[in-house]
Amino acid sequence: MKKRKNLVLKVLLVVALVSVVASFNFGGSRQPAPAVSFRNLQGQTVKLSQYRGKVVLLNFWATWCDSCRSEIPELIEMQKQFGSRGFTVLGVAMDESSNATVQLYAEEPQFNVDGQKMAMNYPIVLGSEDASLKFGNIGSFPTSFVISRDGKIVREYFGSIEGQGVHQLIEKLL
Repeated sequence: MKKRKNLVLKVLLVVALVSVVASFNFGGSRQPAPAVSFRNLQGQTVKLSQYRGKVVLLNFWATWCDSCRSEIPELIEMQKQFGSRGFTVLGVAMDESSNATVQLYAEEPQFNVDGQKMAMNYPIVLGSEDASLKFGNIGSFPTSFVISRDGKIVREYFGSIEGQGVHQLIEKLL
């Protein structure tokens, strides 16, 4: 019985390790980020290429996504920590709800960052099926891409970025 239990634990550990390894691209694709345009919450066109020269964490998320909600405090913290050094989080809301719903969600001080309630402090744009397709047909949220100053995709994260060493990667790229 004990051997069987140990075997089950080993199998679960291997499965967990494989899923962690598969969740991000160690080598980085270094392929150019797709040419894509979004609408911001004010209805203006925002092109991803406008961020060339900055390190960008492009984060596909939705207001109804619990995993997205749990990683937002870390994204707020990253924006605070690295924003003045040429970094930005660009949040791509993939909601089918109204622009007003996304805006209220983003502007509400509801995220606990260092014991303080904060609103999202980084640009939010509205996603589309076209944008999703250009980034490989995003099927789950959150999904994030780290894009270098020269517009190349360095790393992809499927699922929450929490605890995945993204801070070190950003620091290296800055």
